[in-house]
Amino acid sequence: MTTDVPKNLSQDPSINPVHDIVDGQTTDCCIVGGGPAGAVLALLLARQGISVMLLEAHKDLDRDFRGDTIHPSVMEIMEELGLSAALLKLPHTKMRQISIQTPQDTVTFADFSHLKTHYPYITMLPQVKFLEFITQEAQKYPSFHLVMGANVQELIAEDGVIQGVRYRGGGGWHEIRAILTVGADGRHSRLRHLGEFESIETSPPMDVLWFRLLRQPEDPEGGMGRFGQGKLIAMLDRGDEWQLAYIIPKGGYQQLRAAGLEELKKSVAEVVPEFQQRLQNLDDWSQIAFLSVESSLVKRWYCPGLLLIGDAAHIMSPVGGVGINYAIQDAVVAANVLSKPLKNRKVQLSDLAKVQRQRELPTRIIQGFQTFIQKRVLTPVLTSNRTFVPPAFLRLPILRDLPARLIALGVFPVHVKT
Repeated sequence: MTTDVPKNLSQDPSINPVHDIVDGQTTDCCIVGGGPAGAVLALLLARQGISVMLLEAHKDLDRDFRGDTIHPSVMEIMEELGLSAALLKLPHTKMRQISIQTPQDTVTFADFSHLKTHYPYITMLPQVKFLEFITQEAQKYPSFHLVMGANVQELIAEDGVIQGVRYRGGGGWHEIRAILTVGADGRHSRLRHLGEFESIETSPPMDVLWFRLLRQPEDPEGGMGRFGQGKLIAMLDRGDEWQLAYIIPKGGYQQLRAAGLEELKKSVAEVVPEFQQRLQNLDDWSQIAFLSVESSLVKRWYCPGLLLIGDAAHIMSPVGGVGINYAIQDAVVAANVLSKPLKNRKVQLSDLAKVQRQRELPTRIIQGFQTFIQKRVLTPVLTSNRTFVPPAFLRLPILRDLPARLIALGVFPVHVKT
């Protein structure tokens, strides 16, 4: 096993430039990125008295159209932390199944109600509320420190080991030195870029337009995919509103934008005709968020002193909405493996490799499942004007339960070590 840091860290003298440092601090673990993976890892370490600094580039935790799905696997983790009851007191909805609806038929894609878990549903909770809940819980521990508006620009590398980061914010340059630095900074990870980590990328055949419409009391509950001729819309129940994902062929956004907003609304109404009146409230492109769908897996998630988790290590397709949950499972495994080395103030490369070893196979399996669904279900809809017929495997009871288990619980159960 090689222990070399990436070339740009070991050979480029600009990686450790001299700045006027406003202040410098030390911590056991510096986590970059205040999303689900970073926040949960920070909480787990702080609970054990490990000094941890969580750096978030933005000045708040609210991001429009972030994933709002908390799956049973994460609810079980919250239960192990004694937090599930308090979390469920926050306003939320429960999605007990996902169905596929065509003009001729409705097929259940995933039924969570039969799973053996205390939480046989997907909890629909705005991600900002979840993150606020987790960070407020973490702030109960004196070893936890949260810094908002911390725009990490550089890694500190000495003697072939990452020793922390430098960030801009709060009036200048700041320096954090740490035994371990964790990149949990999402699909556009700055730390992944700085460390020159190599990714294996796939090209999902789709992009997504996100927008919201009012939900009426008589509307159905849960989540569903609505399939029309050459069109596909995913609908997520968020209580008083629907979050809709209008799925388009990869690279088709500019053509759609050029056709105009009225043409988009007409296209949506063809698939969901009962929303035609509500679509009149969609009157500006600023109400629509564009997501370029990506999927990738970093070959090696670590180098001396630095570990990537969550989307920084593996960008997920939105199929199944599993990205948040796999990121949180990464955080739990990282805490389980690294807590003792951090307490001993010595994290070996083999410790970081152990985290990837436990998480890489489940990630590969779920990404393979997403690719299968994209090819067998989504691509036939997006590339044909014929009426979509759900594949036969969705009607077989023995196979029908598989998507529910993979989406809800993951490949292998992950538990918090006490």
